[in-house]
Amino acid sequence: MDTLQTYAVLWPVLVPMAASGLCMMLWHRPSAQLAVHLAALVLMLLASLALLRQVMSDGILALSFGGWAPPFGISFVADGMGAAMVVVTGVLAMAIGIFNLASTRQRHVHNGVYPLLLGMLAAVNGAFLTGDIFNLYVWFEIMLITAMGLLVIDKTRAQLDGALKYAVLNLLSTLVFLLAIGILYGVAGTLNMADLARVLPQMENSAALVVCAALFLIGFGIKAGYFPMFFWLPASYHTMSIGLLAIFAGLLTKVGVYACFRVFSLLFAGGEGLREIIALMAAGTMLFGVFGAAVQWDVRRILAFHIISQIGYILLGLAVGTAAAFAGGVFYIVHHIIVKANLFLVAGAMYRITGTYDLRRSGGLVRSHPLLACLFAIPALSLAGIPPLSGFWAKFMVIDASFRGGAAWLAGVGLFVGLLTVFSMSKIWIEAFWKQPSFERQQVRRVPLPMLVSIAALGAITVWIGLQPETLVQFSQQAAASLVDPAGYQAATFAESGAPAPVTGAP
Repeated sequence: MDTLQTYAVLWPVLVPMAASGLCMMLWHRPSAQLAVHLAALVLMLLASLALLRQVMSDGILALSFGGWAPPFGISFVADGMGAAMVVVTGVLAMAIGIFNLASTRQRHVHNGVYPLLLGMLAAVNGAFLTGDIFNLYVWFEIMLITAMGLLVIDKTRAQLDGALKYAVLNLLSTLVFLLAIGILYGVAGTLNMADLARVLPQMENSAALVVCAALFLIGFGIKAGYFPMFFWLPASYHTMSIGLLAIFAGLLTKVGVYACFRVFSLLFAGGEGLREIIALMAAGTMLFGVFGAAVQWDVRRILAFHIISQIGYILLGLAVGTAAAFAGGVFYIVHHIIVKANLFLVAGAMYRITGTYDLRRSGGLVRSHPLLACLFAIPALSLAGIPPLSGFWAKFMVIDASFRGGAAWLAGVGLFVGLLTVFSMSKIWIEAFWKQPSFERQQVRRVPLPMLVSIAALGAITVWIGLQPETLVQFSQQAAASLVDPAGYQAATFAESGAPAPVTGAP
């Protein structure tokens, strides 16, 4: 037990990574791969919950590798936000793993879906827990490599086209990110994030630091889908298998969002000019995302554009920059990961019934599948911010923080986008569920039980957060406190190895 607790921050990464390698060794045994995959998802979820519990009881956890003390060694650090992101990753991965029992095809297994997916989950958790800015880049690269394999898992022309668009923009993001890291190291002489949080405030502002911050914002913005760098997302995501699409929609963009919160609270906390730019990006992301969704008829593209618009709300919390705004952003991230992935799973169930994602060719689901209609209503109303579901509290927190933080115009944009989100969700309801179908099917198709179980489980989480928001609100406030004041993050990183705190800035 002591060993498990000592390395608690490592297990959420090590478990899926080891399972990915084991699945590679079992390449010609699909049933064994499935068993390893499911076991790894369970163990990863348990490890994530254990990490969160330890963070809540003991405070921020840190672990250094190779006998090298910070800032020279590789460090993993788990604070409230990082631990929460790892837990929601485990919950979502478990739900989608159950869903995929009914949607994964033999060709997917033959093309390596299990090792690729587990490798991507390891990279996601690694990005959430790393304490080194260069290793954040490494985890982003592993995510990109595994995501490319999953994007083309069916080897269709549409997937190849979508993967090309995804690759070009994300490779550009990678190059911008790497350039920012190079400039940062040249200026500060360190890449450990806790050490950077100590060094950078002691340095005079310079053109190099301004350029570095701008490059980080561009690099993370591309990966997260910020305005005006979002167009790759709706052009590539809709080509994927729906089970994989749900995990992409729920998680991958949030890694870019998380990186923004981490870097612009820990390293570049000051700078009103930068926050003004982020505010404009937040408004543009909300508006262009929701307007893009309004003109679509493919349910996957509608939901893909709403990934963008909802990310704008999260970015709003970073733009305002107060503790309340950060807390709203943390709450919104957790809510949105669950709700957005669930909506894509519902879209997959709709496709299983109707054979199409085109709303104009759908209809009648409220009469033929009333349970699915209820399960759709929960995340749809939550996404629109209807009380008492989780989306209402998430929107309330970020919009209230905007009013209190002197950004009333941003709050107004958020309220307007919320109304348009209601329109988009109503469009799906009317076209797919309420109206008469374009033609009557001779045999009613059923939704497989694993699909319903996953959708219902995520819906139950949404309802629970909405009815009992106090727990997540308090946790978000605690996580935000560590973002606003990084002293605890720094102390935990250096105390783990007994290393003295650096006194001066650049060497």
